[in-house]
Amino acid sequence: MNTKGNTPEIFHIASLWTLSGYGDSNGEWSIDKKLDIIKEAGFDGFAGRVPQVTKELVDKHNLIFAAIVDIGEDSDVESELLAIKEVGASCVNVQMLDHDTPTEIAVPLACEVMKAASKLEMDVGIEVHRDTCTETPEKTYALAEGYEQRENQPLKITWDFSHPAIIKHISPPYWDRLAERVDLIQYASQFHFRPFNGHHCQISALDHQGEFTPEFIDWLPFAEKVIEAWLITANPDSKMYVCPEQGPPSYALSIFPDRWEDAQAIRDEIDKIWKRLT
Repeated sequence: MNTKGNTPEIFHIASLWTLSGYGDSNGEWSIDKKLDIIKEAGFDGFAGRVPQVTKELVDKHNLIFAAIVDIGEDSDVESELLAIKEVGASCVNVQMLDHDTPTEIAVPLACEVMKAASKLEMDVGIEVHRDTCTETPEKTYALAEGYEQRENQPLKITWDFSHPAIIKHISPPYWDRLAERVDLIQYASQFHFRPFNGHHCQISALDHQGEFTPEFIDWLPFAEKVIEAWLITANPDSKMYVCPEQGPPSYALSIFPDRWEDAQAIRDEIDKIWKRLT
């Protein structure tokens, strides 16, 4: 579904995490089977982790690999990123440190991550995510500002707006409260578009009749604003990796319908927005 030509490109990425627990009478599907299903559903790529994802799997399925990695104070940053590059990742999402890590410790590590990424010519973003050094909006922006002061350039972030949305318990429309640094949205390439509201970091896109939920309809204008803002500064070589990341039972409520169908419905609506804006 990626768009090619004289415009930026969007790549729709399915998360292996979304397919956690899916299987048949023989048990949970293998990674190989899940990648078959992701490709059959029309996604451009998938998100997952090394070592569960191997170079052989990436080559076999001819899908973009959006890698995820945890990096802490004791990580050998360059070695870990190199191992991911050798598997064939197109981009890397870093979940960094812990929820209680002080910014003065997080900033030097972010600098190390980005220097290694530049050396290895890799597209790396540090995710806004629970239980990491970006757990709150305040910590995210403090990290970004500290990085800018040291490196004189913006920090590349993987945006998952669902986490700050529930911390702030905001009501729709969401844009004004979540887009404090539009420049950092425009500088990013990875976006986890998990629909949310101010009280749940994951809401269902579809109801049990296959219709859009009111909460999803409230969220869609925010997704459109993100894409619209990103496109303002994008050039023909720019790439946007979008993951409609609907998580397993730890995130989903028991009353949710099928998460995989949800992910595909979100993908389709994002693709319509993209095509309309480009």
